[in-house]
Amino acid sequence: QVRLAESGGGSVQAGGSLRLSCSASENIGINACMGWFRQAPGKEREGIASIYRVGGSTYYDDSVKGRFTISQDNTKNTAYLQMNSLKPEDTAMYYCVAGRRRCTVEDNINSWGQGTQVTVSS
Repeated sequence: QVRLAESGGGSVQAGGSLRLSCSASENIGINACMGWFRQAPGKEREGIASIYRVGGSTYYDDSVKGRFTISQDNTKNTAYLQMNSLKPEDTAMYYCVAGRRRCTVEDNINSWGQGTQVTVSS
C-alpha cells in the first residue's frame, strides 16, 4: 500500500488559514484519487474533499465548500488542502487518504495517513 504522511496542522484563531500537505511514498498507482477526511471528538469520521489524479476534478462536502480547496502536484506525489475562514467547528484530526472512485467515501479508501491535528479557537 502507498504510505501517506500529513503535515501542516496546528492551532489558529477563527477566521484564519492553514495549509495541509500530504506526501505519498510513491506514485499512487491504481488509486484514482487522493483526499481528506476529518474526525472531531465524539463524532463520526467524515470525508470532506477529493481530487482525481487524472483530470483533477474535485468534490467537497457541504460543510467546507467555498472555504477549503484541494489541489495536487502529481510530479511530487503530493496533495494539499488550503483551509480558509476557519471556524471552531473545523477542529478535528485531519487524515490524508488515497483510494478508488471518490475519496470522500470510506469504503473506497486504500491508504490512510497518520493524521494531523487542527485546532481553531474563537
